[in-house]
Amino acid sequence: MIKDNQRYFNRLHVAIDAAVICLSYVLAYIFKFVILLDPPGLSFSQYCVALLFIVPLFLILYLAFNLYTSKRVQGRRLEGGNIIKANALGILIIMAAFFLLREYNGYASDYARSLLFYFGTINVLLEAYVRNLIRMILRKIRRSGFNLRHIIFVGYSSAAEAFIDRIYANPQWGYRVKGILDDNKEIGYTYKGVSILGTTDELETILENNRLDEIALTLGLQEYYKLKRIVAICEKSGVHTKFVPDYNDIIPTRPYTEDLIGLPVVNIRHVPLTNTFNMVCKRAMDIVGSVFAIIIFSPVMLVTAVLVKTTSKGPLIYKQERVGLHNQTFQMYKFRSMEVQSAKSEKKAWTVRNDPRVTYIGKIIRRTSIDELPQLFNILKGDMSLVGPRPERPFFVEKFREEIPRYMVKHQVRPGLTGWAQVNGYRGDTSIKKRIEYDLYYIENWTMGLDIKILFLTFFKGFVNKNAY
Repeated sequence: MIKDNQRYFNRLHVAIDAAVICLSYVLAYIFKFVILLDPPGLSFSQYCVALLFIVPLFLILYLAFNLYTSKRVQGRRLEGGNIIKANALGILIIMAAFFLLREYNGYASDYARSLLFYFGTINVLLEAYVRNLIRMILRKIRRSGFNLRHIIFVGYSSAAEAFIDRIYANPQWGYRVKGILDDNKEIGYTYKGVSILGTTDELETILENNRLDEIALTLGLQEYYKLKRIVAICEKSGVHTKFVPDYNDIIPTRPYTEDLIGLPVVNIRHVPLTNTFNMVCKRAMDIVGSVFAIIIFSPVMLVTAVLVKTTSKGPLIYKQERVGLHNQTFQMYKFRSMEVQSAKSEKKAWTVRNDPRVTYIGKIIRRTSIDELPQLFNILKGDMSLVGPRPERPFFVEKFREEIPRYMVKHQVRPGLTGWAQVNGYRGDTSIKKRIEYDLYYIENWTMGLDIKILFLTFFKGFVNKNAY
């Protein structure tokens, strides 16, 4: 029921957002051309034509940045950050469109670009205000006893405990747990104030004598044979029922269910980048971003090339076989930072602190990550992405796949020039297990907003790192 209500609420929210975008645009026009008295260049109606492009663009960005996630599960800070990111990206896209069209379209050349800055600022403030106002209204409604969800658990398990933990940690969800029915725990046993009310045989009686909004089936794995009987009772009662599987010890990840012509299929891992739209968006960002970065960093790469070539013998660019998307190998490019070695000794060696193989210039470019810049051409080729798990050599992949659970999952996406593990300090001679934890988080929680955040963090703290040797 919550999911159904959320769908209708999101439709209303889209309409509210469209109205806020239009209002922000009009206020920006008034501020620039009425209050500041700047010459408009175009009429008000001509400026409003841009809204035909701006409104749908911003609504799509709001969707991409998860701004239509239930307010029961999204905090103010996260929502505010996503509003800023979506607006910043929207303004950049509009500015880029006007820049490309300025030679061919008089409208694009006469349009006042500063209006977009005022619009973006006003829109962020208005969106944040309106969304916080909606949040306050919803919470007030719940405090008044409305929009609360009274729920009972059937089965005591780790899944039940985890669900209760999350309910208490997020009171804004509006859940009220009435109790648990279980065949193994004694009546009266409590977990964080939630009591065992009786056995599963009493389910039908309890449903008849209580007004409940939801039933959560949280049986332990060994009790799944009871599901058919319990589901039949729940369906007969007409109360909305959800199944919380007790598989955290088996599948410690974020699975999702899809419908295969009436057959529910549980996918063990949710990977947003398997979605075609997401893949196209990320690839477009990689192409534009790598071209832009090559242009910006070309002076740095030129100076580095001269220093590497004049201070040590050997090739300028070092090519190394790495494992990428779908376990396919590719040649990764780097500025050479070490003395030339034999293929056999290089293949299995792991770089450590004060490694004698690293040249003087190599120490500098490795510490500042300048040696990684040639990988921008790997990104253009499609071997890599701007953001993703760092690729590893085949020898170490074979080694880690046997030692570290879920290590190979990282190859479900393109490897990256930078990544979530790297901006959190896990690069160089650091814990592989911790790196994989961060890589898995990135893979399962990918959004365009997360990529942009990682790129920003790379600029501020990812280039120079104490763990890069």
